[in-house]
Amino acid sequence: MPDVDRARAWLLTVDGAPQSYVDLDEPTHLEFEYARRLGHVLDTVAAPGRPLDALHLGGGALTLPRYLAATRPGSRQDVVDADSALLELVGEHLPLPAGAGIALHGADARAWLESAPTASADVLVADVFGGSRVPAHLTSVAYAREAARVLRDDGVYLANLADASPFAFLRSQLATFATVFEELVLIAEPGVLRGRRFGNAVLAASHRPLDTAALTRRTASDAFPARVEHGDTVRVFTGDARPVRDEDAVPSPEPPGGAFGIG
Repeated sequence: MPDVDRARAWLLTVDGAPQSYVDLDEPTHLEFEYARRLGHVLDTVAAPGRPLDALHLGGGALTLPRYLAATRPGSRQDVVDADSALLELVGEHLPLPAGAGIALHGADARAWLESAPTASADVLVADVFGGSRVPAHLTSVAYAREAARVLRDDGVYLANLADASPFAFLRSQLATFATVFEELVLIAEPGVLRGRRFGNAVLAASHRPLDTAALTRRTASDAFPARVEHGDTVRVFTGDARPVRDEDAVPSPEPPGGAFGIG
């Protein structure tokens, strides 16, 4: 769907759920709040402009790969999406700029991850939704271990998650990734964290401390400011949630009607 307010901007929906927003003339424009938060982390994981090797699980309209190519020229990026037809549609109607360094692969995200070389990525961005739910096989300890294996020692894992109070899914994801990574950061709107509504939360995980001060400044300046939680506050929020095993894994909860309405 074209955006009437921006000449070459497009909104991609899948099964009625907004998935991506792309401005072909301004790839650094991130319309969705969760995408901006992911962008803030990508901006702070390395020195400004330094190219990164990135693996994106979930493609959509390639919003974040385009952003990374524009802000960190020379980056090498692989984008994996099980919906090959969607990748072809996006490639045809929203073409990538020449020399963007972005390779597209139609494959299951976890299967691709399990075959990826060890220590081959600086960042791994997981934004995978089957319709409007994170698939179960991308929520377990075994999956988190594969993500850590593919990342370099100073690499950063990023995920777009969605939940609402009492946060059984989100807490379980924090418990799961805490078994593999020493540092966890959670970014979400205060209203979501207080349980007032269903919404997105960005999880960042690494073996090294992230620049939470810079993230706090950046998220505070957004149109819808978010909180950056880390350390003890994340541990308290996680509570007694248990890590997820493959045999117990379930998808993220179904959003209530209108939770991600287009507007």
